[in-house]
Amino acid sequence: MRVALPHTLGKEEVRRRMHKHADEIGSFFPAGLARVTTGWPNEDRMTITAEVMGQSIPGGVEIQEHEVVIEMDLPLLLSVMKGPLEAAVKKEAGRLLAP
Repeated sequence: MRVALPHTLGKEEVRRRMHKHADEIGSFFPAGLARVTTGWPNEDRMTITAEVMGQSIPGGVEIQEHEVVIEMDLPLLLSVMKGPLEAAVKKEAGRLLAP
């Protein structure tokens, strides 16, 4: 699954906001449904791993000059929910770019 969020903030401002709100990613899922861990291997990439219903879903966030790209490798069991998951990511991920 790949979701691109356009922005006009500049990479430095996006980095600042992403670091500020990274701990909120777990709240994008219904309470108790997922355990989310994040990491920063470099300044323009955040790794995400969500544990949902016994399934590990690896992914990441790539900060680019004019967009933020969120990618998640959905296991087969959850691939049938790709459409609703993409819609939820688009709705909730905007909070990551909030001031």
